[in-house]
Amino acid sequence: MDNYKFGFIHNYMPETIIGREAEKKTLKEALNSKEAELIAILGRRRVGKTFLIRGYYQQHLVFECTGLHEAGLPDQLLNFNNALQQAMQSPIPPATPDSWMQAFTFLSSFLQIKMKTKPVVVLFDEFPWMHTPKSGFLMAFGHWWNTWASRKPQLKVVICGSAASWMVENVLHNRGGLHNRVSRTIRLLPFSLKESEDYLVSRGVRLDHYQLLQLYMAIGGIPQYLKQINNGESSTQVIDRLFFERNGILKAEFNVLYRSLFNNPSHHESIVRQLAKKASGMSRTEIIQACGFTTGGTTTRLFEELEQSGFISQYIPFEKTSRDAVYKLSDEYSLFYLKFVERSRATDAGAWLKLAAGHVYNSWSGYAFEAICQKHVLQIKEALGIRGVYTEASGWRYTSKPGEEGAQIDLLLDRKDHCINICEIKFSDKMFVIDKKYAAELDRKISVFKERTKTKKTIFPTMITTYGTTQNIYYTGRIVSEVTMADLFG
Repeated sequence: MDNYKFGFIHNYMPETIIGREAEKKTLKEALNSKEAELIAILGRRRVGKTFLIRGYYQQHLVFECTGLHEAGLPDQLLNFNNALQQAMQSPIPPATPDSWMQAFTFLSSFLQIKMKTKPVVVLFDEFPWMHTPKSGFLMAFGHWWNTWASRKPQLKVVICGSAASWMVENVLHNRGGLHNRVSRTIRLLPFSLKESEDYLVSRGVRLDHYQLLQLYMAIGGIPQYLKQINNGESSTQVIDRLFFERNGILKAEFNVLYRSLFNNPSHHESIVRQLAKKASGMSRTEIIQACGFTTGGTTTRLFEELEQSGFISQYIPFEKTSRDAVYKLSDEYSLFYLKFVERSRATDAGAWLKLAAGHVYNSWSGYAFEAICQKHVLQIKEALGIRGVYTEASGWRYTSKPGEEGAQIDLLLDRKDHCINICEIKFSDKMFVIDKKYAAELDRKISVFKERTKTKKTIFPTMITTYGTTQNIYYTGRIVSEVTMADLFG
């Protein structure tokens, strides 16, 4: 079980849940519908799935059961029985069911008493963990839903799972009793920069945007990681404490994280490790070769599982198809851990300051900031004044042949109004300065792009930086628009 998982918060009102506006709208519609609802919530470990349901549905939640990790059928049934006893508020435990079929019969009897005039919510948390080999859990759940639960308009059943790929394959794409039974699906993503800031402010923690950005680059928008930040600490102090102190909470998280989500996680970790080495991303073929895998269904599933769980992202280059897709590591925590923590012997205060003075920091910060910008394309479009323009975001690279020079574009916004924003992403602790050398490189890059793509669209060179770009002779007449760190918090 998670040793610092969100607990029950009985005095929580829906309005106090930070962000999650679309998700709350979906949950409200389900609660008010005149039909039984089966709601599937997917999202990686620590992202706040349980917290969202407990917080939003607290006045309607009558039964909750959380699956046990790597436990057998007897322990799962005993755990279910304990949950039922707690829901019944009975000092005497009910008889332990001897099968999942019987367990759901017991649950029906309990719910029948609860369902009167108001909607009632049932939560199965870590749903995949309940489905142990030869337990019949999924079959019994499907039977219970089809024959009893689906006929109760006031009943809203929520199933959560950190193992997103398992949820997709066994629930959303189920070919048996649960086929097309899920009425609503929510994929809960990490907080954006703005949501992270709002969440910390709600906890009394106030940091400037640069401090927040540095923290986000290390831990991402995972609520449970953000929860560890104390008021009065700088980003450097937080990173030192969580990653480099002897008992730092995020020091051991990496192994637990992948083991809790995947069976045989070593292959998943191999892919993540390879992607951590290459900021520009890798094709599927390149990853398979680097990891020593063979092609086939098993390998395809590894990519799907990592993608569904939010650790890697697939990007289709400009004017290419999915066959040319490039994969990038999109989990900030994993990248930071592999770059700085895994082989670090530093355990004293100030470890992060020393590491941040090294050359590895520069390559990591550029990679991490670029990945964050790719997750905040909507905010970038807003800052550029093109929110209402249909846009496809992608990257682009030209691998040179002998005698040629290659080129790579960090982020390219291909617009329906016949324009393209070619975005240069630069992380810096001060205003970025375009010098003669960089200006020539930028001109060459745009020239190669035009030549190789034969595009007829208008090109708008765009800078995305932390504190902005100094307007000197190399900026004027070359850069059309810019976006700053502050815009990403919009």
